[in-house]
Amino acid sequence: MTEGRLIRRAEWVAGSAVVLALLFAGVATVASAREDGSGADRVAAAPRTPAADSADAGFARDMAVHHQQAVEMSFIVRDRTKDEEVRRLAYDIANTQANQRGMLLGWLDLWELPKTSAGQPMAWMAAGHEGHSMNDMAGMDGMAGTGTDYRAHDGSLMPGMATRTELDRLRSASGRAAEVQYLRLMTEHHKGGVDMARGCAKLCTVKAEKRLAGGMVEAQRSELDEMAGMLAARGSAPRS
Repeated sequence: MTEGRLIRRAEWVAGSAVVLALLFAGVATVASAREDGSGADRVAAAPRTPAADSADAGFARDMAVHHQQAVEMSFIVRDRTKDEEVRRLAYDIANTQANQRGMLLGWLDLWELPKTSAGQPMAWMAAGHEGHSMNDMAGMDGMAGTGTDYRAHDGSLMPGMATRTELDRLRSASGRAAEVQYLRLMTEHHKGGVDMARGCAKLCTVKAEKRLAGGMVEAQRSELDEMAGMLAARGSAPRS
């Protein structure tokens, strides 16, 4: 094994450890904050705690699942290509979304709400329409289709998520074929994530969560542009 390959493997091993650490950092931090807070602080904060069926809780639960698949796909492509550009993008996505996932799960822990729901995914976006006019919902591209009418299929639980069949194809591909498949799948994944984040930016009430959602929109739109360029360089394009 060459020195360069040893360095790259060491970087990804270290990166994997960082992702796992970030995954639990948000939960540990907010859980500690809850335990350390005084009784008066907890009573004062109680009225601001979101309900289990709120947009705040629904977004946190659904986006945590959505992010987990992005991390999974990024680790798959890491092992299927040696292209440094794609591997660097995959590392950035895995690192960022594992960190954000930890924050989302941490908030649910802080609010003492379940991290999973037996209801239909994205129900919080459909319910959000009831208290908002159409003008309020302006700019939430695809909300009606993704939030109200979306149905899970073949492991794709939410808009933009890859199916089990697509993940199997990614695992079996290699080289440029794996790169193109990853970039196209992640493009769809980001589009679905942007719609969800826009929904939270409109419907969520917790300021920190609204800020996080707004940041997701900006960052993922930037990565969408980057991935479009990477696909074009490989003689391909996002799926229509």
